[in-house]
Amino acid sequence: MALDKAHIIDLPKVTDPRGNLSFIQNNDQIPFDIKRVYWIYDVPGGMFRDGHAFRQQHEFIVALSGSFDVVLSDGNQERRIHMARSYYGLYVPPMTWRSIDNFSTNSVALVLSSTLYAPNDYIRDFELYKTIVNKNG
Repeated sequence: MALDKAHIIDLPKVTDPRGNLSFIQNNDQIPFDIKRVYWIYDVPGGMFRDGHAFRQQHEFIVALSGSFDVVLSDGNQERRIHMARSYYGLYVPPMTWRSIDNFSTNSVALVLSSTLYAPNDYIRDFELYKTIVNKNG
């Protein structure tokens, strides 16, 4: 299942008294070519980002600032991963349901994607997602 393939990936961390630096390079730290980058910010307290899955898209999620939780599901099991450091990220493979909640003040979620924006790649209905996963599982 895709849930078993989701995992934390440590990023390079160059420490320096003037401030630390971390980086991501195509296919070095993450298992896909980066086609799109977006970020989620200014999320009001108590709000969450609705869940969805992607048919083809891989994602890599980093907490650039603050913290938040990524909730993953395969339709049967659920995992909650707390993201709070900018030197690691969460790899989310295709066909993994994910939502993001528990945003701290001034948090920024950076998301690297393997595809350009494609509305037809989204599965936004959890019941439909479970039907597709059970049919293909």
